[in-house]
Amino acid sequence: MDDGIVIGEGVLLDARPTSVVSRLGAALVDLVALGLVLLGLVLLAVNVVTIAPSDDLMRITLVVTMVVITVVLPTTVDTLTRGRSLGKLAVGIRVVRDDGGPIRFRQSLVRALVGILELWATFGSVALITSLVHPQGKRLGDMLAGTYAVRVRGRKQAVPVVTMPPYLAGWATSADVARLPDGLALSVRQFLGRAAGLHPGSRAALGQQLAGEVARYVAPGPPPGTHPEAFLAAVLATRRDRELAASTRSAARVAHEAVLLQRLPHGVPDPSR
Repeated sequence: MDDGIVIGEGVLLDARPTSVVSRLGAALVDLVALGLVLLGLVLLAVNVVTIAPSDDLMRITLVVTMVVITVVLPTTVDTLTRGRSLGKLAVGIRVVRDDGGPIRFRQSLVRALVGILELWATFGSVALITSLVHPQGKRLGDMLAGTYAVRVRGRKQAVPVVTMPPYLAGWATSADVARLPDGLALSVRQFLGRAAGLHPGSRAALGQQLAGEVARYVAPGPPPGTHPEAFLAAVLATRRDRELAASTRSAARVAHEAVLLQRLPHGVPDPSR
């Protein structure tokens, strides 16, 4: 069986940290991309200063350019791509949270802010030394943000089918799950799909949180002592089976109505027979 983490998109990640060489290669590609963006901004700034020459305007333009390159752009890219900048995409790695989940704006911003010191001010020497000595290859930004880089295996893993826990089958027959929002159901589906790859503490906390949210839309509640993940699996399985049954009945009704519509009025002979 593959040892990895399945994220919400169904992508299989290698749970082991990536090598320093891979991260260095990704950093070099990102540096080239940032250099091209910087060149474009410099040309734009030169045109602005030429049109309205001013020492204050030149200083403001320089500060804005450096902030965009060192903070705004890295934060935006990492947030929108969930930890896969151009360089990381090229070498097949991804930055994730310590629990295996995708990074958010907060983690991206912390990594970018710390990067001003360890990447730009020291020409990457601090980040390189930290990555070499840390057991997970983390730089300072990763330590403060609670992230690390893992390898993307480049293929999709089939998300396991949610099954009904046998001891909850009786309860599920009378449970009302129709009010469960689609967005919450998707979150539960993603959690169950990657639960095996989560840290035990994070898995228990997230499972308890989702079970509490789902319980507000399900009546009656599960039997006392039901494990949160079993409850979530039972709700999803029940919802899926009932939607499938309703879809099957709807298709059969439509087919039956189509047959009735094709019939000729009473007493009119059908030439096709």
